[in-house]
Amino acid sequence: MTTARPHSADLNSARRSREWSELPATEPVDLLVVGGGVTGAGIALDAASRGLSVVLAEKHDLAFGTSRWSSKLVHGGLRYLASGSVGIAHESAVERGVLIEHTAPHLVRALPQVMPLLPGVSRPNAALVRAGFLAGDALRIAARTSAASLPRSRRLRAERVLEYAPGVARSGLRGGLAFWDGQLSDDVRLVVALARTAAAYGARVLTRCAATDVTGGGAVLRDELTGETAQLNARTVINAAGVWAGQVAPDIGLRPSRGAHLVFSQEVFGPLTAGLTVPVPGETNRFVFALPAPERRVYVGLTDEEAPGEIPDVPHATDDEIDFLLATLNTALHQPLAREDLLGTFAGLRPLLDSGSGRTADVSRKHAVITGRDGLVSVVGGKLTTYRRMAEDALDAALARAEQAGRPLAAGPCRTRRLPLVGAADRPTLARVAAPPRLVGRYGVEAVDVLAEAEGEPELLRPVADGVETIGAELRYAVRREGALDVSDLLDRRTRVGLGATARTRAERIARELLRR
Repeated sequence: MTTARPHSADLNSARRSREWSELPATEPVDLLVVGGGVTGAGIALDAASRGLSVVLAEKHDLAFGTSRWSSKLVHGGLRYLASGSVGIAHESAVERGVLIEHTAPHLVRALPQVMPLLPGVSRPNAALVRAGFLAGDALRIAARTSAASLPRSRRLRAERVLEYAPGVARSGLRGGLAFWDGQLSDDVRLVVALARTAAAYGARVLTRCAATDVTGGGAVLRDELTGETAQLNARTVINAAGVWAGQVAPDIGLRPSRGAHLVFSQEVFGPLTAGLTVPVPGETNRFVFALPAPERRVYVGLTDEEAPGEIPDVPHATDDEIDFLLATLNTALHQPLAREDLLGTFAGLRPLLDSGSGRTADVSRKHAVITGRDGLVSVVGGKLTTYRRMAEDALDAALARAEQAGRPLAAGPCRTRRLPLVGAADRPTLARVAAPPRLVGRYGVEAVDVLAEAEGEPELLRPVADGVETIGAELRYAVRREGALDVSDLLDRRTRVGLGATARTRAERIARELLRR
């Protein structure tokens, strides 16, 4: 079994070109993964770390689809416990613990989520939420996640609520309830770290590479930059295309739902240092969250709306969703927010398996692994927090299918429960990294390598635009080490500068310049 990373973790245009040219023409690879979101990258890492030869084909860029449009929360499954889905809740709590304590402690932090007890929250409803938070504590304990990583829930005095969220309404505030969950520095950072770690174990990670005519035995790959095509044979194939999985395997029925978010400046919240949890009026188990985010921003979400029809590359929040989120959020604020306060919006589509009738909010978030008649394995459903378990289950199903077909693959046991991603280290080590905490929270111990990109060019230590924190060295690092190929890769995925239209426009010049160097 491999005990060290035998290859470089660096992804860049030169490596991509070389690995495309070296694709085997006759001898099949062990595994082709279609899709470069969190699940596809997780599968590639799982397989490569088990000793399999792996090609990951992503039509656009890493985390191009749903994986970049989450709330950035690493949920412990509290919502699913409230709806009676104990198994999913426990699985979520376990996977949250894996991320925060073992595989990505540099990317995941404990975030207090505070629900202010305002006149609109009755005492019976408050008692129900408090009971739910205590059940969440029990989930954390059952998952063996330490209280040092995630503190226990508690009641808060009114003044403490206002310390966390100065913008909360004062009138009638009788305190609050707090529960700690996990929060990613950014969801794309997780996907990029997974892909780079997979590459360090030998996986070929090919972005701008479309897979067509996909079967259980391979696919036609097309280089979207050159138009060149190649037939790739594979001993097993996994479809991890997310909301587009039904286009890869047409017999799969999906029922996408849209989750929309609003983007605000921290200043309008006072600023916000905890997640603000606001009950949706008339609902017993639905909330809107205001979450502190990078670049001195706040993300407000989340909706759950049916999204039938053609699947867009980039979904958008509707006017009704914007109005709903604003109206719900304003029930808890001292100074109501309006559309004029918005910096932007974003939305993502959940790849839910179609279960028939009912609201999409009620459709199970449990993932499903489906093996087609030709051996193509597809994984759908699930959520970002449980990507690792989804990857393990999908790969195990693919290995079982290969065994049944008389073509067993020599794969070792799954190692990803304790396999640290690039940049990861224990928290004492992370605290000693000689770099600003913001960079350590995005790159871990590799933050010093990011700073090194500015050696001799101190201008790369400056923000790329007014009002954002991203520095030029991060863009150069993304080009040289993280596989960024164009301006959108840099500003819309490796960083989130692009969520603000004005900041994006101002940063485009330096992004183009660094791509040319």
